[in-house]
Amino acid sequence: MTQLDVLYRYGIPPAEAAALAIARTREVYGVRRVTLDEAEKTVRVEYDATRLNEAMILQLLRRAGLDIVERLPMFTTPEPAAEPVAAAAAK
Repeated sequence: MTQLDVLYRYGIPPAEAAALAIARTREVYGVRRVTLDEAEKTVRVEYDATRLNEAMILQLLRRAGLDIVERLPMFTTPEPAAEPVAAAAAK
């Protein structure tokens, strides 16, 4: 089993029927967890990559009625530390 996560931002908050349909996506074999964050307007899906792929997850969410706007990176790389002003002026 290869566990992967994918994170999407949605536009319009899901109606009650869509929220129930999203909850039922957990019944799909290979979907491990679905987390909806209303404050951030994101949905995170943990799935088994040996059973499903990202395109299938996106299709499940759209068919459930979720307005997917974009895919978000799970992690961001930190910005490189800036050189101190005194050290840069000495060069």
